[in-house]
Amino acid sequence: MDLQDQLKNLFPDHISEEPVNETQETKDLWLQDDPIICKYEKRKGKPITILEGYTGATQDFKALAKDIKKTLSVGGSFKDDKIIIQGDYRDKIMQILKAKGFNVKRVGG
Repeated sequence: MDLQDQLKNLFPDHISEEPVNETQETKDLWLQDDPIICKYEKRKGKPITILEGYTGATQDFKALAKDIKKTLSVGGSFKDDKIIIQGDYRDKIMQILKAKGFNVKRVGG
């Protein structure tokens, strides 16, 4: 008997909620014709990946940044209409964006 069965026995009237689907949040993103630019830099000797060139709403770009950071389990930030990801994850980020339907252009290196 697992935990779910024990909870059903304790609370028979409770209706369990469906888990929230994270990808539903990102399905509503505006897909643009121009490619998102994915470039690599070093700041203070540490590698970072920068995404820029999204022309949609700022909230959509923030949601995309959150999804990328969560998928890759890395840190990063959103500043000045740019997503800054800690580390060199250009290949993985490009695969994630292409899977979502974005055009991506790799710049540098």
